[in-house]
Amino acid sequence: MNLIEEFNEYRGRMNEKIMSADNKVIKRFFNLDTNAYAEGAIDVKTKEMIGLACSMVLRCDDCIKYHLGKSYEAGLSKEEVYEVFSIATLIGGSIVIPHLRRAAEYWELLEEEKNKDV
Repeated sequence: MNLIEEFNEYRGRMNEKIMSADNKVIKRFFNLDTNAYAEGAIDVKTKEMIGLACSMVLRCDDCIKYHLGKSYEAGLSKEEVYEVFSIATLIGGSIVIPHLRRAAEYWELLEEEKNKDV
């Protein structure tokens, strides 16, 4: 199993466990998150770029992977993703660089997956 499959499988499995606890607050929070990234006055592609930049500045590797996957699905190009990387690094400073490295690696994996499907 590759890094992308492993991340998505683990995230999905654990989200199911968490949601099965039937906690109203957690369910509402997850719903808010889902709705915040839905199409609205701001398009999904832009929302994912915002989410990615914020995740990088906050240094959340799981969030970065999630938003990279969603950005990929939304059709971001490598050039667009690297502009987001540059903004996040500028805002977050050098502490973001290790996360930038892992983000660049994960984006490459997403692109490799696309090339396998072609």
